[in-house]
Amino acid sequence: MTRLSLLLLSALLAFAPAVSARTQTTLLRDADIEYSLRQLAKPILTAAGLNASRIRILLVDDSSLNAFIVDNSHIFIHSGLMMKLDTPAQLQAVIAHEAAHIANGHISRRLGNLSAARNAAALGTLLGVMAGAAARDGRAGLAIAAGSSNSAMRLFLSHTRAEEASADISSARYLRRAGVDLNGAVEVMRIFRGQELLRENRQDPYVRTHPLSRDRLRALEGLAASQPAAKPDPAAQYWFARARGKLTGFQRAPNWTLRRAGNAYSQDIGFMRQAAAYHRQSNRQKAVASIDRAIALRPRDPFYLELKGQILLESRQFDAAVQVYRQAASLAPREPLILGGLGRAYLAAGNPREALKALEAARGRDFSDARVLRDLSVAYARTGQNAMASVVTAERYALQGRLKDAEVHARRALGQLPRGSGPWQRAQDVLGAAERAARRR
Repeated sequence: MTRLSLLLLSALLAFAPAVSARTQTTLLRDADIEYSLRQLAKPILTAAGLNASRIRILLVDDSSLNAFIVDNSHIFIHSGLMMKLDTPAQLQAVIAHEAAHIANGHISRRLGNLSAARNAAALGTLLGVMAGAAARDGRAGLAIAAGSSNSAMRLFLSHTRAEEASADISSARYLRRAGVDLNGAVEVMRIFRGQELLRENRQDPYVRTHPLSRDRLRALEGLAASQPAAKPDPAAQYWFARARGKLTGFQRAPNWTLRRAGNAYSQDIGFMRQAAAYHRQSNRQKAVASIDRAIALRPRDPFYLELKGQILLESRQFDAAVQVYRQAASLAPREPLILGGLGRAYLAAGNPREALKALEAARGRDFSDARVLRDLSVAYARTGQNAMASVVTAERYALQGRLKDAEVHARRALGQLPRGSGPWQRAQDVLGAAERAARRR
């Protein structure tokens, strides 16, 4: 386990006892969507003086409207908010606002006071939201990960009005530098206008964690009026339409998607949406035909190839899925979600040795993907490396907050591995963290 993963694991285990298993948040993990979000976020994060390559934009599977940060490396956006927004400028305004909280040090101050709120905050499993992905479900078709106590999340994420006003001003500056129309920020604020007058249980989480005010809206309107409207960026429009199209293709009813696919921003996005809808209807022939049309328009697009691989894999066409995933991985050799899909296809096709190579590469680029860890443990077991299977299983259970199970597998691994070796140390790290967490109960 790398130092970074141990720090994240320690933060997770510090608060795991406070988590209620009945209140969970899930992540939607999809390489295509995350790449699209990176393209939209990059000019904003650069304008904010942040390292765009170190900040991940991730989707939370929640129909309510919200966006938040829990550290200086991740921005979370609810899928409901993503589907509510109509323009890339609106989404970029949301990203800019959360980036301002990072750049202005708001999260750092909150973390400094975290120990005082330890009994109230299940921050550990909130970090677990970003720590990994579980299995794809039939409704979404996107990888998901276990998450945290909503009440604790709200307590930790709540911003003051002063912080919000500061973030508004900073985000407007970032948007202006990036050439993004400030009216997008005004439109987002108007979406939430009037929510503060509702009872708390009827408010969207964004209002409860980001206090609104008419003064904030007037200030943003004044800032927007003081500069000429920026021209729409075709690249931003494309990546916004693509991310939103993929999301709705897997989240909305298939017939809803098929009725609207012809109105997509571009032909390839329309074909991709059709493929998602047909796949969800278990119509492999039409799904493959649709994604092939998208690939014909963008033949070197690894994410369309990945979707084709997913369709084939989930239709039990294992050998064909391997070939397509290999093409995708050759075009995006650093994309862990695609590498994870390739490893999964190799496992299904009965080739655990090749699966091991792909899954180890995926883990090396995203150590916190619990689904990759699950598949990696299977690959180790099938190649006769039971001790390594136990190490990886212990890490997966730890990331999911299943500390007793993690301890069992860590002890099993320690009894089989050479003392002092790298895998032995990884198992020891999990065991030590689990024991510390047990003492806090």
